[in-house]
Amino acid sequence: MAAAGSKLPEGHAPGLPEGRYGRSRTADEAADRKLKIVGSVLGVVLLGVVGWFGYDYINGTKLSGEVIKFDVVSDHAVKAHLEVRKDAGAKGYCTLRSQAESGDEVGRKDFRFDEHTDRVDRVVTLRTTKKATSVELLGCHSD
Repeated sequence: MAAAGSKLPEGHAPGLPEGRYGRSRTADEAADRKLKIVGSVLGVVLLGVVGWFGYDYINGTKLSGEVIKFDVVSDHAVKAHLEVRKDAGAKGYCTLRSQAESGDEVGRKDFRFDEHTDRVDRVVTLRTTKKATSVELLGCHSD
């Protein structure tokens, strides 16, 4: 403690021991701290939004299908064995596409699946404009 009437060095407040309470924050340090907090909050919000969209995408799919096999029955028709998995009450359709050897699309059709079961096996016929060499499932969509 300084004796009465003695002068304190410049920059020291009377009654506060030096180094006891740490150093004071500058304006830049305070701004940096606020930016770190805001950045952390925004990062957590972004992760939450991405997680929610991912969850909705995975659980929102009520129909999914797979082409088990196909058979070219003529120059203008292809039969495809299609297996569809869905919620029992879901209704929707699956789109099939057929291509020629050249890669040109020669047939496309939507097939509806409104049965009240969770798995449907069906052989469907896809008409084509010329001889097909492949059948592709483009996707299934619920109503």
